[in-house]
Amino acid sequence: MSALDTSSQPTSDRDSLDTTSSPPLASPESACDIQRLVQAFLKQNTAYDMLAVSYRLIVLDTRLLVKKALATLVQQGIVSAPLWDSATQSFAGMLTVADFINLIKYYYTHASVDEALKDIEKCELADLRRVEKQIGASSPQRLYLDPMASLYDTCHLLVKSRAHRVPLLDKGRKPGVDMIVSVVTQYRILKFIAVNFTESHVLRQPLSVLKIGTYENIATATMDTPVIEIINTFADLNISAVPIVDKDGIVLNVYETIDVMSIVRSEKYYQLDIPVGEALASRPSNYPGVHTCRLNDTLLSIFRTIRKQRVYRLIVVDENNKLIGIVSLSNILGHLIGYQDS
Repeated sequence: MSALDTSSQPTSDRDSLDTTSSPPLASPESACDIQRLVQAFLKQNTAYDMLAVSYRLIVLDTRLLVKKALATLVQQGIVSAPLWDSATQSFAGMLTVADFINLIKYYYTHASVDEALKDIEKCELADLRRVEKQIGASSPQRLYLDPMASLYDTCHLLVKSRAHRVPLLDKGRKPGVDMIVSVVTQYRILKFIAVNFTESHVLRQPLSVLKIGTYENIATATMDTPVIEIINTFADLNISAVPIVDKDGIVLNVYETIDVMSIVRSEKYYQLDIPVGEALASRPSNYPGVHTCRLNDTLLSIFRTIRKQRVYRLIVVDENNKLIGIVSLSNILGHLIGYQDS
């Protein structure tokens, strides 16, 4: 397993990922062992068990201006936050990158540049629900869990809803008043498994045997694809990343939903028709790079990577870096709990 070397591109840094010896062939029984042992581990632990002794939680009031909310996210180095309705003293959902994608689509199709810049100055977080209706987007599910819910139930909710995160709400302390305890993400769960799951020997099965990931009908783009086309793909297919490939299918980079936040932050709603290659060139220097893997890489090597650095997905490539598939964190969680998407 390795990170894609995009040193020739000004958009990524190279990160070497851990590998050990070649993985042994897996039998159907050993693949089942992974699910049985990991599910037992998840049922023995709660969402509360994952929380650190000391941690920070950023909660945004729905009356806050979008510009100030975005500045807060950037300053804190986060991409989402729970919302709080101070009028009703209740949880009001999550602010995520999907909200900013809706905002971009709204301004791109409904306003001139001057109107967009003027409107964003007074747009509050509560107005985002209006934006959804005007562009015909579905309202986000208002998901939450009790802090004492098992990690198994937490994983099941995340995978079934295709959500990347779920807030923990304590509704028992004071009747009628919600208490937002924390937010659990797919990455935090997988890192918790990577650090605390002791039966690591069952994780030595390759992706080629476990069949984890998406290998058909993968949305891709080229360096010349306009940014707005990729943003529309995010919304239409409910995906969070599009591999950037050349004419031979060689992976050059990946454009992610998190890249959309830089558009809102810089208020460049009028530059959505630029090629994605130009947009990628303006990424910050600390961008972690594109993580890749091969079909003979194991869950163990993936968990070792997750333990060391933040990973949202792995692009599956062959020996020539040609695109084969994508393994998302949701794919991994879904396999571990045996979830079958109907």
